[in-house]
Amino acid sequence: MSATGQALIWKFLMTFAIALFTLALFDSNSWSLVLVYAILATVGNYLIGDLMILPAAGNLIASISDGVLAALIAYLFDIATTAFRSTFGTLAALAVLIAIGEYFFHGYIQKSEKVAP
Repeated sequence: MSATGQALIWKFLMTFAIALFTLALFDSNSWSLVLVYAILATVGNYLIGDLMILPAAGNLIASISDGVLAALIAYLFDIATTAFRSTFGTLAALAVLIAIGEYFFHGYIQKSEKVAP
């Protein structure tokens, strides 16, 4: 497996763990719905945050935008799915935790010459 593939798996696991902590624990969403959300958020954050914003604006801006995007994806998933719910407090906690995790993840991928964005 390539270094980029391994980095994406770590990114997904981080997103899934944070989503379980916030969306499952505080908003009582099922693990399966949180898993679907984590897949959507990982793909969205990689395509927009890592490939577009990170090279153009740097780590801090990309991390903040990844946190906001993760919360936005959860909010849209809440609207689209009747079984999934989110509250403002949970979305805010999710955004902050994702932004912190992404800050360190971006630092890793920027230092690694084997990981592409």
